[in-house]
Amino acid sequence: MAVTGNGADGDAEGGRSGSGAGDGLGTAGASAGRSGPLAGVRVVELAGIGPGPFAAMLLADLGADVVRVDRPGGGGLAVDPAYDVTNRNKRSVLVDLKSADGPARVLDLAERADVLLEGFRPGVAERLGVGPADCHARNPRLVYGRMTGWGQEGPLAQSAGHDIAYIAVTGALGMIGDPDGPPAVPANLVGDYAGGSLYLVIGVLAALQHARTTGTGQVVDAAIVDGTAHLTAMIHGMMAAGGWQDRRGANLLDGGCPFYGTYETSDGQYMAVGALEQQFYDTFVELLGIGGQAPARKDVARWGELRDAVAARFKTRTRAQWTALFEGTDACVAPVLSLREAPDHPHLAARGTFTDFGGIVQPAPAPRFSATPVAVGSGPARPGAHVRSVAADWDVPSLLKEEG
Repeated sequence: MAVTGNGADGDAEGGRSGSGAGDGLGTAGASAGRSGPLAGVRVVELAGIGPGPFAAMLLADLGADVVRVDRPGGGGLAVDPAYDVTNRNKRSVLVDLKSADGPARVLDLAERADVLLEGFRPGVAERLGVGPADCHARNPRLVYGRMTGWGQEGPLAQSAGHDIAYIAVTGALGMIGDPDGPPAVPANLVGDYAGGSLYLVIGVLAALQHARTTGTGQVVDAAIVDGTAHLTAMIHGMMAAGGWQDRRGANLLDGGCPFYGTYETSDGQYMAVGALEQQFYDTFVELLGIGGQAPARKDVARWGELRDAVAARFKTRTRAQWTALFEGTDACVAPVLSLREAPDHPHLAARGTFTDFGGIVQPAPAPRFSATPVAVGSGPARPGAHVRSVAADWDVPSLLKEEG
C-alpha cells in the first residue's frame, strides 16, 4: 500500500460533524491513562493516510494520549477502520474543518495539546485556519509536526506524490533490485515509514524536549525526501571512498556479494545469507558443505563462480531443512518468511514481537522499556467514537456542540 501525506490528502475536507456516538466517559481512563514513557503527552492528529497515522501510532504506542481528528465521511483509503492498526491506542473525534466552527474546535484541542501532527499539502492548514501561526497564538509551547513527501518548500512542494516517487529521486529506489531488471519496489517501508514517519517522530520528540526546556514550541518539517536521503548517509560515504559502485547488484550490501543475498531452496522457498565477516563466512561455507570447493571470498573476480556454487547447494534441500541446519549457529543465515509465517518464528514468538489484539495479529509496540513498559491497549479507533471522553478529559466542551 504505497501511500503518503504530501498531496494525497490535498485540501479535501467535507461532510458534517457533531457529538457523534461517543464511547462514554469510561474509555477515558483506558486511553488517557495509559502507561509508557510518553504518558501524559497530548497529541492531536489531523487525519491523513500513510506516514502521518503511523507516526501518531508510534507516539500512542509509547503512551501518548493521541486524539485523531477524523473528517466526516472518512479518509482517502477504502480500508475498514476496524482493521486499520495504525489507529490503535488512539481516540477519535469528528470535525469538519470547512464548517463555520470546525477550525475553532481544532484550536481548542491544540490549546491543550503538546503536539499536533498534520499531513496536508503546504499551505492547506493555513487556509483552513489551523496552521502553525493559528495554533501557536493559542499555545506557544505546541510542537507542530508537518508530514509531507516533498517538504514545505521547493519546486515540487505543491505536487502530489507517493512513496515510490520520493524514494526514486533520492537514489534509494535505484539501489534496490537485480542489476538486469527494474528497481524492486520495497512496499512503502523505505519512504513513507522509514524516511517519513520515523523522522517525524524523532523531530517531534526533539522539539518536545526543547519546548519543555525553553517554553517555546516550533514547527517540525518532516519531508520523506529528506529522511530517505538521510538514510543513505553511509552509502554516500562508501561511494566517496571508492567502496561503493553507483549501480545495482555490484556492492557488498545490495545483492552483488555472493555471501550477502538470497538463495532459492528445493521447494521454491528462499534463505537469506549475511555472512559478511570472515569467521561467519567460514561457518557458513562449512555448514553449507562447500568449504573445500569455495573460491576465496575476497576474490571479486570469482564472485560469480562462488554464487553459482552457493546457489546449487541451496537447491539440494528444502527451506525447512536448511533452517534446521543453520538455526542457532553463527553462519548468519535465516529463512525468508512471509508476513503470515513471521509471527510463528520461534524467536519472534518467544519475544512476543507480534501480538494478537482484538483478533488481529499485528506487530507489538517497539522498542521496549525497562521502567515504562508499552503495549497495545486498545484497537483501531473508530471515527468519531470518543467525542464525549475527549471532551471531558481535555476540557473541550465545544466538541459536544452540534454544528449550525
